[in-house]
Amino acid sequence: GGAMALTFETLAEDFVFLEGPRWHKGCLWVSDMWGHTIYSITEEGESTRVAELPNRPSGLAFLPSGELIAVSMADRKLMRVAENGVLSEYADLSTLVSADINDCVSDKDGNIYVGNFGYDLMAGADPALANLILVTPDARTQVVAENMNFPNGMVITDDGSTLICAETFGNVLTAFDRSADGTLSNRRLWAELGDRTPDGICLDSEGAIWVSCFMSGEFIRLVEGGA
Repeated sequence: GGAMALTFETLAEDFVFLEGPRWHKGCLWVSDMWGHTIYSITEEGESTRVAELPNRPSGLAFLPSGELIAVSMADRKLMRVAENGVLSEYADLSTLVSADINDCVSDKDGNIYVGNFGYDLMAGADPALANLILVTPDARTQVVAENMNFPNGMVITDDGSTLICAETFGNVLTAFDRSADGTLSNRRLWAELGDRTPDGICLDSEGAIWVSCFMSGEFIRLVEGGA
């Protein structure tokens, strides 16, 4: 088929640096990382401040209860966000990761997977590989993958069997099988992106993945194998 007819319009503006967009209950939820604020935005573009996170919000996850769990990057914690915006600690990952945590993904049971930078990117430190952390519904934490090259956006397939993670500076999408307890195995290449840097990703209804590639300023759509 030919290229889709895409139209672009500004939905909302006056943010600093947006991360982690999620569609939930008829709104777009997004973290303004350097604005230290989580917003929900209606389809009409009306923004509401949900909560302020002084340590920089990033990935957002909704538990089966509907409760919002947000990544707090600099203190390397997941925070519960109450409806009134009050924060409380959900899980502390600081002893398991080597750098600021970033994006996350949750499954239908309330398991949350969280990536991290691996090194102090902002300070220009030498690159280092990172791990993925699983936070179970009872808020226990464990390392479920290692040697990831800047793990970033993640998706879980509709049947729950597979987790796919964008390794930004590895220029790949990497897949894992998921077991019933949320642990990961059978790591494999899902798609190779050449010199493109995959950041946020999302699945579409056909099982293909849309990838935001920030260095080249483009979105690409990939099927498994890389086409």
